[in-house]
Amino acid sequence: MQTSTANITLQIAQTVPCTAAEGPGQRFAIWFQGCPLRCPECCNPQMLSFDGGTSWRLEELLDEIATAQRDEGIEGITLLGGEPVAHAASAAPLAEAVQRRGLSVMVFTGYELEAIQADASPEVAALLRNTDILVDGPYIRELPDRERRWIGSRSQRIPCLSGRYRADDSCWQSPDTLEIRLTAGELRVNGFPAQSAVGIWKRPRKLPNATES
Repeated sequence: MQTSTANITLQIAQTVPCTAAEGPGQRFAIWFQGCPLRCPECCNPQMLSFDGGTSWRLEELLDEIATAQRDEGIEGITLLGGEPVAHAASAAPLAEAVQRRGLSVMVFTGYELEAIQADASPEVAALLRNTDILVDGPYIRELPDRERRWIGSRSQRIPCLSGRYRADDSCWQSPDTLEIRLTAGELRVNGFPAQSAVGIWKRPRKLPNATES
């Protein structure tokens, strides 16, 4: 049964409308704000708190995704965090809506698939049902993954939950990528949206009597 998108909001830390650094092809990446897990050396500690971020209406976010699909030719969305599974009540209708538009869904989670499947909530089940690729398991800094693209540590698995992708596809074996963007005087590295995070540079205020180059 199709879920209504009316009155659904998502708490979002960051979006990148078109990226090749967060999964196969060009993707619309969405970082949720809030995670109940406390994995040591989390790469996004500023996204752990459920306070903060920006409240998005689902219809508004779907409009942005539709624009990226039309203008950038994205093939899917990637949900990161934070912890997408902890936001299943809003993440599931988002995933369902983009699947209806022909896009794929990739989800990064600190939970293992078996633990997610044991969850009795219909929202979590719906999120899994509309997920093509799940990258599961905690990030462990001492186990860096040097062989699989987009994967942080060897502890993480890649359950492909539909026939759309395979974990042994050649795209996973290519060198990893890092994307840096300079927008409106602010330097951003994917996954580090907070002002205090490593990898962020903001243009300093213009000094008195400074001239434009």
